[in-house]
Amino acid sequence: MYKKLVLAGASIGLLGLLIAPAFAQTTGVVASSTAATSPVITTTAAPVTTVAAPTTKIACIGAAVNTREQAIDTAMTAYTAAVNAAYSARTIALQSAYSQTTTAGVKTAVKAAWSTFNTSVKTAHQSWVAARNVAWSTYRTAGTACKAPAGTGDGAYSGLEAAGN
Repeated sequence: MYKKLVLAGASIGLLGLLIAPAFAQTTGVVASSTAATSPVITTTAAPVTTVAAPTTKIACIGAAVNTREQAIDTAMTAYTAAVNAAYSARTIALQSAYSQTTTAGVKTAVKAAWSTFNTSVKTAHQSWVAARNVAWSTYRTAGTACKAPAGTGDGAYSGLEAAGN
């Protein structure tokens, strides 16, 4: 049984070697030769796939980093604006609270001012974290697609990103 498999494999291999030239790419027939009955057939190798140069891959990572940084900048600007607005609203609410004439009125208004402030800051923080995570996730996906040389990306430093507290 083993001998039959070896013999069959060798036969298929030999057959493949014999018919492979028939499947080669030809660019045409050149009629000029020394003998009028034997034309020269020229073949060309398969096209070579070009690999992007390391500088192109590094530029690709640079573009991905730039996109990430712009998204983070926009998210941080929105976060700080929301927190600033929360502080401004708390200031106005506390001023209003301390204009009350009764202790119960002051207590209720102060509690509402701080509760609203807390909710606003938490919402701003959640929005910042979500936007930051999307920016980093998009960067990682783009960075993987760039296939840049090891060590050219800065994803290892993502832990240093501002927490937005």
